[in-house]
Amino acid sequence: MAKNYAITIGRQFGSGGREIGKRLGELLGIKAYDNELLKMAADKKGIHPDYLRRVDEKANNSLLYTLAMGVSMHRAGNTGVEMPINDKLFMAQTEVIKEVAECESAIFVGRCADYILRHHPGRISFFVYADYETRVARVMQENDCPRKEAEDLIAKTDKSRVNYYNFYTGKKWGKHDNYHLAVDSSLLGVEGTAQLLAQVVRAYLEKETE
Repeated sequence: MAKNYAITIGRQFGSGGREIGKRLGELLGIKAYDNELLKMAADKKGIHPDYLRRVDEKANNSLLYTLAMGVSMHRAGNTGVEMPINDKLFMAQTEVIKEVAECESAIFVGRCADYILRHHPGRISFFVYADYETRVARVMQENDCPRKEAEDLIAKTDKSRVNYYNFYTGKKWGKHDNYHLAVDSSLLGVEGTAQLLAQVVRAYLEKETE
């Protein structure tokens, strides 16, 4: 098998995917990359990370650029059009993700990592979702906000992630065959889901070394 393995985690907002990724890293003894990718990409391009955070995991909304690129970023060519900051960030994060995956075994949360690392021989891709009420309760608790605000935040964030993923990959976010395993975190909770995924990874690594 590959010298390093790369775990990617796509997630619905409020499903606990970020926490699960962090806990999975602790269980496996490897680093989980999430917001760190933003800073690393910003450093690579020499752009202040606070500015990039406003466009993180958001597809470019320039109609001119979208038309010039042709439906989605994954079909990009030399258009002669100035690349917007959203797309510069995506390209920088792509470089960072590939560089990290080449150097170490790691977990990558979001940011189209399953697509970016689709040719990595040691890739294991998960998608974490949860039932709606569990998501609402988590968002309300984590953001100390009323139900209506939590529901609006879920709808807005998921829509943003769908647009981002679909635009930059040409695939459909959350579609089961983009991932090796999709899991409902409301069944076992954060700890139980992380333990389950750790078992899957260990079984995969054991199989590959037979």
